[in-house]
Amino acid sequence: MTVAGAVGIAVAATALLGGFRPQLYSVTPDEPGDQRSELVTTQIVGIRTFERPEGITVDEDVEYGTQADGAVLTLDVCSPPIATAPTDLADPADPAPTGTASATETAAALRPAVISIHGGSWARGDKGNRDWRMVCTWLASEGFVAYSVNYRLVPDAVFPAALDDVALAVEWARAAANAQTYGIDPDRIGVFGGSAGGNLAALLGTRGSGSLTDGARVAAVAELSAPLDLSYQALVRGRAPAGLQNIVLDYLGCDTLRNCAKAAAASPASTLDSSDPPVFLGTSTEEYIPLAQATGYAAALERTGIDHELVTVPGTLHSIGILDAAMREKVSAFLHGALGE
Repeated sequence: MTVAGAVGIAVAATALLGGFRPQLYSVTPDEPGDQRSELVTTQIVGIRTFERPEGITVDEDVEYGTQADGAVLTLDVCSPPIATAPTDLADPADPAPTGTASATETAAALRPAVISIHGGSWARGDKGNRDWRMVCTWLASEGFVAYSVNYRLVPDAVFPAALDDVALAVEWARAAANAQTYGIDPDRIGVFGGSAGGNLAALLGTRGSGSLTDGARVAAVAELSAPLDLSYQALVRGRAPAGLQNIVLDYLGCDTLRNCAKAAAASPASTLDSSDPPVFLGTSTEEYIPLAQATGYAAALERTGIDHELVTVPGTLHSIGILDAAMREKVSAFLHGALGE
């Protein structure tokens, strides 16, 4: 064997033992213009009517994982104000507490968590844009620890990459050390998403089966304006806008919906089972995503025996554009009901 050959074998062995990885890259948009949300109007509507209260903290750009293609995934954590016990109710005659809190007291202090998934046609958007930062802080104001996630986007990655990413975010949040860091109950994790993020939220709800407290399972799903049936029958025969059909094709990496094998896997109704969590669906009646997407999914949930709530509002506003005070109250009530106070 030549010296060059021996060196080549040694280098190859070192690469294998060291775990070769492709060059790392961030999925966070490079340009501020790419951070716009799916709410394209300049009007103060929906989530833009929310006023952030004092005391909410935001930890930005926390890394939650790296995928095999080198994508470095990050999220922002929005935490509620730290609760302080009222001092005027204490009995001065009682001795100072000693020792540690009981398991029951500790569990009661843990907060439910919500994974927040931005929209943008699976091809743009960012966890930290103005509108989705307001979503994150609104969820925190309601008492949830909110994790606003970035995920891989089209055209760099197609289905199921984005779903794999948000599933990894759930697993990361549930991991004991991370749950302890942010004070969450790992058995009470829900998900909220709008538009394309709503599709991913619904898919998280149908990912896996059985217990809602393991792995990437979530205990509640709330979505607004999500495309939920990506089949040829629903989009082509159902006369969905051509623009929506093209967006879906890019997301799935298919040339045509007629023979796209991924369409079923990317449509949550195709993978529903009776162990899946309750679902909240919100949509406007005349918006870009056909109303039949929400009503059809609600019917599928009904057939499967899954608790759900469908709220429609008049008009054409899309996704978090309908997340006004009235809708925020409904979504919050649903999430608290499903995840516990």
